[in-house]
Formats: sequence, C-alpha cells, structure tokens
Amino acid sequence: MIIIGIAGGTGSGKTTVVQRIANVVPEENVAILMQDSYYNDNTHLSFEDRTKINYDHPNSIDFDLLLEHITKLKERTPIEQPIYSYTTHSRTGDYTVIHPKEILIVEGILIFTSEQLRKMCDIKIFVHTDSDLRLIRRIKRDINERGRDLEEVLNRYENTLKPMHNQFIEPTMKYADLIIPVGGENKVAIDILTSMIKEKIKK
Repeated sequence: MIIIGIAGGTGSGKTTVVQRIANVVPEENVAILMQDSYYNDNTHLSFEDRTKINYDHPNSIDFDLLLEHITKLKERTPIEQPIYSYTTHSRTGDYTVIHPKEILIVEGILIFTSEQLRKMCDIKIFVHTDSDLRLIRRIKRDINERGRDLEEVLNRYENTLKPMHNQFIEPTMKYADLIIPVGGENKVAIDILTSMIKEKIKK
C-alpha cells in the first residue's frame, strides 16, 4: 500500500488535489481518509460547549483512532470511518466502511503535526495557497455548506484559524516531499504528482 499525506491550510485546495488524483488513478485503487472525520468524539458535551472547541489545534484530532485505522488498512483490514457533522460539531454515530486499496490518501490541515503519521506516509504533499484566497474560499464554504454566518466565520478566522495556521500548519510544510502552490489549479504540479504515484504503483 502507498500512503499519501496531503496537508495545507484551510481553503488551500487540498480536496481539489485529492479529486485530481482520484480522477487519474482508477477508483478501485484509491481509498481516502479525511482528517475531519477524526475530530474527537464530543457528543458528551453540550452544543454550546462544542462550538467553543478549537478545531484547528492538533488536540482536537483523535490521532489514536486515525493511526489505528491507517494501520488496519495497511494490514488489509476494512475500517469504519466516523461521520462528522459540521452543523452539530459532533460525530453522527454513523460510519463509512473503507476498504484497503493500493493507494491510501490521508488529507487534512493537521496531519503532519503527528510525527507517527508522517513516518507512515510514502509521499508527503503540502498545498500552499495565498492567505487571502484561502479566507475567501473558507467564507464561501462555511456559509454555503456548513450553515455559518459571515460574522462567525470572520471571528473564527481572526481568533483561531489564522493563529493556529501560523503556529501549527504552516511550519509542517518543511516535512513535505512536494509543495503544490495554488492548490488544485496547478496542473504541472498535479501531473508531476500523478506521475510519481503511477511510478510507485508499477514498482
């Protein structure tokens, strides 16, 4: 199994990069784990308390479960990936069955903060995009897809997203084997990446 880690700031275009890879590599060969599915299980907290959690800090991620699932997939064992609701800020109790494939993509803003996870990756990619563009994308996504209002998004960006990005996410770019500027719109970088993947599959 080839494990590919894809990190980068919120709104950087990580998901687009994942989609570009999935479009090139046959679907039956690719499994995807999204970091956001592995937020800690906070269902025991009130909704108000859940809204106060810093979801851009490494402590918000259940890395133990994520690493356990990656290990199981490497051992050719299917896993039950939790389903997370951005509306309720909690796991839904449902799950998605992920089967082991030839390629495993692990995507998320904080995945490279885990040394153990970094060591498990065969290819580490950091998607780097201008902060203004990332903010615009975040505003559109949170309002249109996650039921947030503009004031809430901007407050979270100023008080949480930006400082956490500078403290925890941007510094992990040094661990990347490949840095992709401008996210999924960088066709040259995507072509290089998919070529690397195809070469590893052949080997």
